[in-house]
Amino acid sequence: MTSLFPGMNPYLENPLFWSEVHNLLIAAIFRKLNPQLRPKYKVAIEKRVYQTIDDDSLLVGVADVAVESLQKQQLTPSANIAIASPIVEAVTVDLTMPQTVKETFLEVRDIATQEVVTVIEILSPKNKRPGEGRNSYIKKRLQILATNTNLVEIDLLRDGKPIEKLPNYIQTDYRILVSCASKRPKADLYPFNLQNPIPSFFLPLREDDSEPLLEIQPLINDLYYEGNYDLVIDYTQQPIPALSQESWNWVSELLQSQGVR
Repeated sequence: MTSLFPGMNPYLENPLFWSEVHNLLIAAIFRKLNPQLRPKYKVAIEKRVYQTIDDDSLLVGVADVAVESLQKQQLTPSANIAIASPIVEAVTVDLTMPQTVKETFLEVRDIATQEVVTVIEILSPKNKRPGEGRNSYIKKRLQILATNTNLVEIDLLRDGKPIEKLPNYIQTDYRILVSCASKRPKADLYPFNLQNPIPSFFLPLREDDSEPLLEIQPLINDLYYEGNYDLVIDYTQQPIPALSQESWNWVSELLQSQGVR
C-alpha cells in the first residue's frame, strides 16, 4: 500500500515509529546517493552519542503516606509521660536515570582526501526540545558552519522548536535547509506544509562538481510500504503529535476520499 499523503505522512511522526523511520530514511538516502557520487565521493553513515535524561522519567520523590500515618500515631504529650519516637521505614522511589542516545547522520566524503564535503542531518525529536540533545546538535551544527563543509538539514517533525529561527511571515509544518559553504551566511530554505509534496533539492558538493538531485518524497513513500506501516497505523485517530483543527479537517477529508475512514 502506498502512502496516502501527497507529502509527509504525519502518522509517521509518532514516537512509536519515528526512530525506525529515521533510520530507514538514512539508509535509503545512503543507497540512493552512493551510486550517483562514485567514483569521487562516498556516503557514510555516522553516529552521534550523548547522555541525557528522559523527559518522561520520574523525579526523585518521597511519598507522603508514611508521614500521614506517623502523624496519626502521635499522642498529646504530657509532663509525666515519655513518648517513644515513631519508627521511620524506607519507601521505594524512582531515580531519574541517564539515557544514552545514539543519533545517525550522513557524511559525504572525498575519496582521495577523506575530507567531509557535506553533512546530511535528519532531525530527531530530542534535537527540537530543550536539553542535551538540542545542545549537542547545535554545538556540532555551529562547528560545521564554521568550516567549508556543506550542511543539509531535513526537518520532518511538526513538534518542537525549529533549529533555525524563521521570519514571522513563514508558517510551516516542515522544512529543509541547504547550506552551501561557498554561499554562507546565505542558505536555501524549503518550507512546506502537510498538504505539500516534500521538495526535492540539489545536494551541495564542491564547486564545479555535478550535484545530484535528492528526492525525499519517493523515499518516504517507499519506506512506508516496505515498513508495513499501513498495517499498524490507526487512521481513525488523530496523529501523535496532534494536528491543528484545520489540518485535522483536511486529513479527515483526504482519508475519507481514499476510503480509509
